[in-house]
Amino acid sequence: MNLNEFLKNPMEWVETEGPQRKIVLSSRIRFARNLCAFAFPGWAKKPERQRALAAMLPAVERLPEMSPGFSASMDSLSALDKQLLVERHLISREHAARNVGSGVVINEHETLSVMINEEDHLRMQALKSGLQLKSAYKVLDKVDSALELHLDYAFSPRLGYLTACPTNVGTGMRASAMLHLPAMVLSEQINQVIQAVGKLGLAVRGLYGEGTEALGNVFQISNQTTLGEREAEVIERLNKVVLQIIEHEENARLSLLEKKPRLVYDQIGRAYGILTNARAMSSKEALNLLSMVRMGADLGLFPTGTQIAMDELFILTQPAHVQKAVARKLTAEERDLSRADVIRARLKELPQPREDIAEPPADSQPEHV
Repeated sequence: MNLNEFLKNPMEWVETEGPQRKIVLSSRIRFARNLCAFAFPGWAKKPERQRALAAMLPAVERLPEMSPGFSASMDSLSALDKQLLVERHLISREHAARNVGSGVVINEHETLSVMINEEDHLRMQALKSGLQLKSAYKVLDKVDSALELHLDYAFSPRLGYLTACPTNVGTGMRASAMLHLPAMVLSEQINQVIQAVGKLGLAVRGLYGEGTEALGNVFQISNQTTLGEREAEVIERLNKVVLQIIEHEENARLSLLEKKPRLVYDQIGRAYGILTNARAMSSKEALNLLSMVRMGADLGLFPTGTQIAMDELFILTQPAHVQKAVARKLTAEERDLSRADVIRARLKELPQPREDIAEPPADSQPEHV
């Protein structure tokens, strides 16, 4: 299956409902694994990386969970195609920089992906819609166990799985949830939450992971260490923290609606107006405006299905996707024009937000969100 055919399949983790989907966009479990017979990718010379790829790629491709799917060596993909896979959260930005001796295998519905010779020999991940950390773990654990029957993993009885980065030694697992938190951002509570989460040994990152900005009010919460804890313990702790953050976000939304209803509607209405009328729009502006419409959908101001449409646009409005849609490379200005076209076409049938938010008392003064 070539990449163009592959991209016609639905992104299951984006286009299906999941538990707590109003706030949790997705859950992800990632394993890092290495082979005994080869040096870690960062230390291996090109011929050794190629031999390692030749040993691992067929084993991953043969897995029932990965067929049908998409498989390629990184040197066979264009820079645009690599960026497109980054935007779909299927490979890392670091893996997109790889070439000869690295590869990727992705299943049909984009819920499983395996990077070969990234920082570690194998970086495999499972993605699920909403808050489904335990379910994602079960899926990936099955894939990992199947691979371990054919590949000799580097494992220490004392330390656990050996990895290129010391912070991954042990279980080699990263569990994360991607959360949409616009009300906490608007009410300026988000920094307090980030500080509290950090004290619990968890990390807060942006839309595309480490070192990226929280565009569209989307934040990734994940564990920081993998040594000395069982996978189930890590997942349980993260799950509890995410449920607490969900409660804080829900309370923040209720508080904004109670204290500043007209201005909440103004934020959502302005976002709708700009998205449905603008002729040029940057990626950052698009994500932030889509975030407001998504919150409006969560509050019942738009028809059922609007939320998933916004989640799809979070991806389809990214630079590589905009260029893929027109099948040519675009300048930054051309991308902004095309992005606005994509959004207007997608939102053409979306009605204006409902206007039945309670009005504040007549003598109250306008407040700023």
